[in-house]
Amino acid sequence: MYESYIKSSVLLSKAIKIISYFSPITLILASMVFGAIYVYNKRRARLVKLIEKIPGPASMPFLGNSLHINVDHDEIFNRIISIRKLYGRQQGFSRAWNGPMPYVIISKASAVEPILGSPKHIEKSNDYEFLKPWLGTGLLTSQGPKWHPRRKILTPAFHFKILDDFVDIFQEQSAVLVKRLERELGNETGFNCFPYVTLCALDIVCETAMGRLVNAQLNSDSDYVKAVYQIGGIVQNRQQKIWLQPDVIFKRTEDYRNHQRCLSILHEFSNRVIRERKEEIRRQKNANHNSKEGIPEQTSTLDSNNNPEEFGRKKRLAFLDLLIEASQDGTVLSNEDIREEVDTFMFEGHDTTSAAISWILLLLGAEPTIQDRIVEEIDHIMGGDRERFPTMNELNEMKYLECCIKEGLRLYPSVPLIARKLIEDVQIDNYTIPAGTTAMIVVYQLHRNPEVFPNPDKFNPDNFLPENCRGRHPYAYIPFSAGPRNCIGQKFAVLEEKSIISAVLRKYRIEAIDRREDLTLLGELILRPKDGLRIRVRRRD
Repeated sequence: MYESYIKSSVLLSKAIKIISYFSPITLILASMVFGAIYVYNKRRARLVKLIEKIPGPASMPFLGNSLHINVDHDEIFNRIISIRKLYGRQQGFSRAWNGPMPYVIISKASAVEPILGSPKHIEKSNDYEFLKPWLGTGLLTSQGPKWHPRRKILTPAFHFKILDDFVDIFQEQSAVLVKRLERELGNETGFNCFPYVTLCALDIVCETAMGRLVNAQLNSDSDYVKAVYQIGGIVQNRQQKIWLQPDVIFKRTEDYRNHQRCLSILHEFSNRVIRERKEEIRRQKNANHNSKEGIPEQTSTLDSNNNPEEFGRKKRLAFLDLLIEASQDGTVLSNEDIREEVDTFMFEGHDTTSAAISWILLLLGAEPTIQDRIVEEIDHIMGGDRERFPTMNELNEMKYLECCIKEGLRLYPSVPLIARKLIEDVQIDNYTIPAGTTAMIVVYQLHRNPEVFPNPDKFNPDNFLPENCRGRHPYAYIPFSAGPRNCIGQKFAVLEEKSIISAVLRKYRIEAIDRREDLTLLGELILRPKDGLRIRVRRRD
């Protein structure tokens, strides 16, 4: 006992000697750091314990599985899918760590429902923070207190009566696309359809969102399109690599300089259009007031883009007009608020639909029998007339085409991943997913569950015939997300997709060049093929 006491005394005296080398301030700071680490670890102890009960790959201290996902964009999506396939098949979810941040990766409807279906779990994950320099806190990225009133303001913008006006824009721009595809007739090696469809979708969203004709299809070297693609890649890079997430590091990279250049292009375009449109609305009101007062109306200075009646185009109310109108009806919407929503709609409204349409054209190109069935349906509805544009009612009657669109979105959902930050514990089967976890829903895999969709990799539009949808779990198919924070523009998207695909199929027979199994998927913000989608077109008899 005495010897033990002597040893303890010697160790204590050595410790006191070592401590004496440090200043009091250093000791205080060290105590604060170690105290903070202790409190942090103690608070996380429950979270770590619960997360580690969920099957998943082995992880490293502090780094987690971040090295596992430190790969190129064409590999990261496969890594995420692999984690889901290898671990936790039975319960439909598995876990992984991105640095110190826990993720639960989900691909089973019954596990998705308590998250997306809950009004509590509407907060987007931290991954969406990197979109905020571009989109601000618009409908896609905003938190609950801002999201609820903003959603209420924007919902009327997608009323069917307004969509009816937008159908004309869909048809006119589809006709431009059909005309541009003529240059590919006789091209036996095929061509990448993605750029054609993307520019068509951009023309549509510019006119419907901003009331502007930008003629992107006739001027394909668009800085706006380039900026959208580049900033999307930069955002995903930051989401994927934890060392690029701190601003202090990111601002010292080449990506940051490109990011700022893209932001300048995107925001300058939106801000200019908002200013011009507000001025035009002011002039129109003054002209109307002068007309009522008997003052001769001056010649309008509006160009043909914004005075469509001059050129036989009926007046339409753009999404931007509705936001400006809302801001004048007592709703407080600043220029920045309006820009956030316009930018959000511009991003979500052209990138997602162009991806969906391109994938569907490839799928139809590999299935001539399904193509013929769509054309027969269109001919029946249109009375055999392949020249005039279909009305909104006629588009709504194209039920089999709608089944094909739904099946295309099942196989290749435009948004392949949905991430939510859990603010409360979620109980799924015998597992507790703790608050603070990021729930990542892999829509791509969710849609390929063989228990829900037999032979899940086969393109089979009959999956969406009414008799085959009965009894299907409501969260087994979610191309537009689900629950209270589902996509506000899904009716807009489906109508646009119907318009463009029907216009192309009425004029051309599509043949797929690329085989699906040979394609490399980029699971970025939008699900894209690495090297495009090659098809061939022939004039339809």
